[in-house]
Amino acid sequence: MRSDEVKKGYNRAPHRSLLRATGLKEEDFDKPFIGVANSYIELIPGHFFLDKVSAIIKDEIRANGCVPFEFNTIGVDDGIAMGHDGMLFSLPSRELIAASIETVMNAHKLDAMIAIPNCDKIVPGMIMGALRVNVPTVFVSGGPMAAGHLSDGTPIDLATAFEAVGQYEAGEIDEAKLTEIECNACPSGGSCSGMFTANSMNTLMEAMGIALPGNGTILALTKEREELYRAAARRICEIVKSENPERYNIRNILNENAVRNAFAVDMAMGGSTNTILHMLAIADEAGVDFDIAELNDISKRVSHIAKISPSLTTVHMEDINKAGGVSAVMNEMRKRGEDILRDNLTVTGESLIERIEGAKILDSEIIHTIDNPYSEVGGLAVLFGNLAEEGAVIKTAGIVGERVFTGKAVCFDSQDEAIAGITGGKVKAGDVVVIRYEGPKGGPGMQEMLAPTSLIMGMGLGDKVALITDGRFSGATRGASIGHVSPEAAEGGLIALLQDGDEIHIDVDNYILEAKISEEEIARRRENFEPKVKPLKSRWLRQYRALVTNAGKGAVLAAE
Repeated sequence: MRSDEVKKGYNRAPHRSLLRATGLKEEDFDKPFIGVANSYIELIPGHFFLDKVSAIIKDEIRANGCVPFEFNTIGVDDGIAMGHDGMLFSLPSRELIAASIETVMNAHKLDAMIAIPNCDKIVPGMIMGALRVNVPTVFVSGGPMAAGHLSDGTPIDLATAFEAVGQYEAGEIDEAKLTEIECNACPSGGSCSGMFTANSMNTLMEAMGIALPGNGTILALTKEREELYRAAARRICEIVKSENPERYNIRNILNENAVRNAFAVDMAMGGSTNTILHMLAIADEAGVDFDIAELNDISKRVSHIAKISPSLTTVHMEDINKAGGVSAVMNEMRKRGEDILRDNLTVTGESLIERIEGAKILDSEIIHTIDNPYSEVGGLAVLFGNLAEEGAVIKTAGIVGERVFTGKAVCFDSQDEAIAGITGGKVKAGDVVVIRYEGPKGGPGMQEMLAPTSLIMGMGLGDKVALITDGRFSGATRGASIGHVSPEAAEGGLIALLQDGDEIHIDVDNYILEAKISEEEIARRRENFEPKVKPLKSRWLRQYRALVTNAGKGAVLAAE
């Protein structure tokens, strides 16, 4: 066992002495050591109960003849960090999480790992760290929260709360209605109930084969979810005690096939645009050469068959679970073509196709059939053009209004400027809102733009304006919102040179994002251009800004 390096031989007597101080007994030194990577933190609704989850998992690990060692990662709640400079730390936290997993697992030579993430950057950060360690690893998330409900029974969620702010600003709802929404949108523990970033990533772990079936959809804080925790703990023990545990090293499972499967399922379910950012980073860690332009080829071959809030629907994760779950979605996807999903090993031992065979849609109003899709193409697209030479991302599943849009630019050099401009009436029907210097370098940290997009929706402009940014969006964003514009403003992308009144053309179905500016005019504007550099007090953010790549490359840190 890998852990023998710290627990076997006379020269490891000091090591064993330290381990005995933690409560280990003589018989434990012949057992596999399992890292239990927990993201418990009291600030995040999807994580405040994970200390109880890890207790269940550790008990099951001990009962199955292994020794658990729990350790924690950090976590940032994007909803709480949003709207102020705390959001600058959100995307960078992904790198700290990955590094913490790598550090603890390799410093102590643990044999295998079970990872307990749930929300936002924590899921991809843990996956990236696990890929660096490359031991048998099973992921089991905390689970999604139930949808909230208004007094009349209308389902609501976090997106409702953000959009309610815009409705209140526009005078469409009063303070009492705003308070009712606030108090009911997030009714319990769990990752926010729609197809936001957390639940998008939690479902994609099923597609990648690194989690058990049901990981993305079984509600948190339920008996069904508790059995999933126990099953995951039993499975990691089965693997590590098997004759060939190396077969399940995570890089043998999360390979090129798994990455492509994840992107395909993302298209079928209309996941958050953040999944593209994170899957590019995961692909990079897995050593998979994946060009962002390939996403449109995948999209053309995948029907969008599951539309989940915030994409113009009241469907939530609990509804997807009742309708057959992610396995039913994947099995239905294959009817478009058997090669839509690539067969691949999963942590449960069977191949992906074996796992999903026989999974049926139990409610075709919730998960549509291939014969009745929401769209013949996937729910995400990557746009290219002079404004996005290295790509820009749009959640087509959440578009409100036309898929072809031409309008005049209204430019803002920060999210704060944009919020002030939108609430102050600077944005009118027919405009294209441009928010720049919010990319990985420019922000730094690539802030989410849920506040401005929610204001636009709440003020009734959702189908009348478009928004482009080198920042990113919350999974709760909907509307004609285009993010991840690369190259970003801070590295001299054309988005930095735009001026108020410039004509911007968007054609989603032809994957076009361009500014109607002549090459001569672009060259003239570049002559004396210097990117804006925001002053930073934080040493960590200064380090991050110096190393981070743009969103088209997954916003990974450059190795050199």
